[in-house]
Amino acid sequence: MKIKLLLSIFFVLIAHVTMLHADEPANPQDRKRSDANIHGHILDKSSGDHIAYVTISIKGTTIGTVADATGHFYLKNLPAGNCTIVAEGVGYKTIEKNITLRNNQSVEINFTFEEEALSMDEVVVSATRNETNKKYSATIVNVASAKLFENTASTNLAESMKFQSGVRVENSCGNCGTMQLRINGLDGQYSQILLDSSPIFSSLAAVYGLEQLPVAMIERVEVIRGGGSALFGSNAIGGVVNIITKEPLRNSLSLSNITNIIEGGGAEFNTSLGGSFVSDDNRAGVYLFGMIKDRDAYDRNDDAFTDIPKMKSETIGFRGYYKTSAYSKITAEYHHIHEFRRGGDEIDLPPHMAEIAEQTSHDIDGGSIRFNYFSPDSRHIAEVYVSAQAISRDSYYGTGKDLNAYGETKDLTLVAGAQYSYSFDKCLFMPAQLTVGGEYSFNDLDDHSIGFDRTLQQTVRTAGLYLQNEWNSEKVNFVLGTRLDKHNMMENLIFSPRANLRYSPHENIGLRVSYSSGYRAPQAFDEDLHIDAVNNQSSIIQLDPNLKPEYSHSFSASADLYHNFGTLQTNLLVEGFYTILDDVFALAKTGENEAGYIIQTRYNASGAKVRGLTAELKLGIPQAFEIQLGYTYQRSRYDEPEEWSDSVEPQRKMFRTPDHYGYFNATGYITDKFNLSLFGNYTGRMLVQHNAGYIAADRDELTPRFLDMGLQLSYTFRLTDIISMELNGGVKNILDHFQNDIDKGAFRDSVYIYGPSMPRCYFVGLKFTM
Repeated sequence: MKIKLLLSIFFVLIAHVTMLHADEPANPQDRKRSDANIHGHILDKSSGDHIAYVTISIKGTTIGTVADATGHFYLKNLPAGNCTIVAEGVGYKTIEKNITLRNNQSVEINFTFEEEALSMDEVVVSATRNETNKKYSATIVNVASAKLFENTASTNLAESMKFQSGVRVENSCGNCGTMQLRINGLDGQYSQILLDSSPIFSSLAAVYGLEQLPVAMIERVEVIRGGGSALFGSNAIGGVVNIITKEPLRNSLSLSNITNIIEGGGAEFNTSLGGSFVSDDNRAGVYLFGMIKDRDAYDRNDDAFTDIPKMKSETIGFRGYYKTSAYSKITAEYHHIHEFRRGGDEIDLPPHMAEIAEQTSHDIDGGSIRFNYFSPDSRHIAEVYVSAQAISRDSYYGTGKDLNAYGETKDLTLVAGAQYSYSFDKCLFMPAQLTVGGEYSFNDLDDHSIGFDRTLQQTVRTAGLYLQNEWNSEKVNFVLGTRLDKHNMMENLIFSPRANLRYSPHENIGLRVSYSSGYRAPQAFDEDLHIDAVNNQSSIIQLDPNLKPEYSHSFSASADLYHNFGTLQTNLLVEGFYTILDDVFALAKTGENEAGYIIQTRYNASGAKVRGLTAELKLGIPQAFEIQLGYTYQRSRYDEPEEWSDSVEPQRKMFRTPDHYGYFNATGYITDKFNLSLFGNYTGRMLVQHNAGYIAADRDELTPRFLDMGLQLSYTFRLTDIISMELNGGVKNILDHFQNDIDKGAFRDSVYIYGPSMPRCYFVGLKFTM
């Protein structure tokens, strides 16, 4: 009933906007012929060669095209008047030109592109929920692009997100391999994951979601560090990760495979197919994608218990658009994911015949539909959207050949919202953009575990209204915003303010300061839906009945410096951050239930503070090389020592938060067809909890340092004028840095796992594009 109601409201709003602009034809070519046309070509400044497949668009409209294989373009029957034409190409600086179009006249507009090794002019949407050039944004936004996915041989989101400043991805379970993404040292539950700017990643989706999303469906990932509840609501305490799916730009087709051969036995096969299809008039387009993954289980210490689970998954989906007029567009996205994973021992037998087994089978169906409108004068922008995701999970989390450890989970998430923006020539003292919006989210979770006699039924409803105003100029950006949320699991309204300032004393210097806030409601999170195996017992999490909401206040200051030394382009970003957590959530062992299962209780600790410094350096010469380095120093401490076990001294330091960590990614373009990439991650020492079982008593462990390095070589063959083939290969985790003290046998602690998620493995890849 809720779905029908939300969809009805959505289509009524679309119909209303369409009726208001019924005099606007669905496409510029359908207008009364104006014969106002634009044609031209695109050249590379250094070589003088034509550049193919550059995107050409009219700013503030849905009008656009893609240059052909010869680097030429043509737009016809355009609306007369003043307009801005935008040319964008991967690896080049974006160019904008203001022109005047007149009836019965054709204008030749040519573009000469300069190569850009560092992608400084990327457009992002996560900073303000509006399209913004990230260089001039008041908020720092890091971007993981398709180029990063290729250079690091990444096949899923978990692999690629390791190469972002202030971000760590780690394995949290030796049996099932659940991954956590940590921003600025905070657990995964502190980060809000969005799909196309919608918060449809529920607690259940977050358990294995990082590995379930293939890069075949992702255009880019935008990362904001620090509190983001003023824009995106609950859970955006550590930061925001916005996954932007691929949009069709031109007719193309790709087929690829990456095979990882694990040293010591086992392999992983990843095959993906993607096709983009666009109509001749650019009125409609669709991108179709699919991926199959098959991974063998891996046992590091030869104890017959897996340290990396067996996994099989299939993903299919699409993203498409239809331009209802020159100033409006409907976009739809859908994805289906089926995933099976199994860890423990005796993985070829039914799970209840094993000493330890964690087995899950997921079926995920999600999608969204949104309507965008731009006024002809570019002052008004409106958006209406509905997103949904349904998950069905069959699971077994059990020990000791327990016949009753089977469970099933149903999860439904709905999000609906609307947003309106208005651009002022002057608001008080300078140009500004006002944005207002409302969002409603609904999540219904039903998790039933037979053997643990536990049924977790949770319904979460949140209604939010947000308001922000951004004053902007070339020198100054100043954002003031707030959001009011009513969460059904919290008694009072939640007020989440934000303030961001960018000042540029020079075009190549950006100084920023910011304050943002966040909150988490007292509800079940991803780790609550995962049952750990400890000491041949199962460990489950329950909520303290007096659990209160958790709030955060994040402060940051940064300097963003750009400079070219001849052809060498450089960018240095240094940021200091400080986060205060009030009533911070913590876990402690509180005993066993009647069935003999270990109980961990989530309660409110006194508070915590996270502070640190992040530095990121980018440098490159077009067609020669690109290097990106990131380093983070931080301290994450509770205000008072917290006790997680009766046999261990209380500890102020947060677990799994190294004081030092970083990454690097370097690519050398040896020829125009032959590339070499070197990439890696460094993780400093950190405290990890180690439960009794294989060891005599609970204790804290200080882990060693890890350097996880990889190398890739790739060569592209031109098979025909339109078909190319890329062959690549290399090694991941060259030094084979992997945990060397994993527990053995049936009494192992499955959550005593840390360090790189994969041992040394060799990979080979093949990709066809046309």
